[in-house]
Amino acid sequence: MSLYPFTAIVDQERLAQALLVNAVNPAVGGVLVEGPSGTGKSTAVRGLAELLPEIEVVADCPFSCDPADPCAACRERVRRGERLGSHRRRVRVVDLPLNATEDRVAGSVDIARALREGVMALEPGLLAEANRGILYVDEINLLDDHICDVLLDAAALGVNVVEREGVSVSHPARFLLVGTMNPDEGDLRPQLADRIGLRIVVEALADPGRRAEVIRRREAFTADPAGFAAGWGGAQADLAETVQSARERVATVSVAPGLYRAIARLVTGSGVASHRADVTILQCAKGLAALDGRIAVEPGDLLDAAGLALGHRVAVDPFEPGPGLDERLLRRILDDALDAETTEKKAAVPVKPGPTRS
Repeated sequence: MSLYPFTAIVDQERLAQALLVNAVNPAVGGVLVEGPSGTGKSTAVRGLAELLPEIEVVADCPFSCDPADPCAACRERVRRGERLGSHRRRVRVVDLPLNATEDRVAGSVDIARALREGVMALEPGLLAEANRGILYVDEINLLDDHICDVLLDAAALGVNVVEREGVSVSHPARFLLVGTMNPDEGDLRPQLADRIGLRIVVEALADPGRRAEVIRRREAFTADPAGFAAGWGGAQADLAETVQSARERVATVSVAPGLYRAIARLVTGSGVASHRADVTILQCAKGLAALDGRIAVEPGDLLDAAGLALGHRVAVDPFEPGPGLDERLLRRILDDALDAETTEKKAAVPVKPGPTRS
């Protein structure tokens, strides 16, 4: 089955940028995509997985753990004398439906077996399937509050803990969380919004020429999915190579000392209290630099990262039209912050005394 190529999506550059920077640096913390239906949100998410390198997984492990870092269950198998096989596969995109129960999401424990045999009798859920993959939640704003709490805990810890009748079982749950929503259908809980790294607002294309291109490409894909995908194979391979190189580079990206305080001023100047915003901007800026082939963060990276990370964290006045994030204000705050850093550096340089006059 051929998926619609990521590189064939018309425009939507900001959406692509947010997804790619998360693929390069998972520490960014996921993406919230807002916009009306039919604007390519789910197509982009599923296409992203095709760009990611295959992962090595332990055979028969329900958590797809890495053979180089096996989970507790697989370590127990080794202690029992089992030899762990492995294979390579594509990164999964796991859908979390709105009507999913807690047991379906987090998993369930076979209490009788756990007490009788003393084993971790876990029936894995969607969080187990999503480990080392992408967890996709369409209409995330309509998700049950209790399920949201389960997601928050797993996303924060990188571990899913299932507790039933005094029996506790845990497993790794590290995933890229991508949520989509139509804001006309309701708001997202602030607690969940703050845990998602970036937000993108996707709008339908207004230019008739670009809309016509969407139609042409979709028609060609429907008629011959494999042929259409093959036609974009070169662009897909180039972007996949860029992503892989950036993933290898991001750990070495450096940040000048003065830029840390610039980030803090960007966040506080925007009226955002959460420290998660500072961390997200830093990690996003590193990812942007790595994608651009650089090993040092530049001020422009901070501005782009702030535009992606602050929009859903800025308080919005419901009586004021327009978005809550003013990009011109961000630029002014950043310029002032950099000027202040330069001034402080000059003031800190000791002045050499001149020759004394007799």
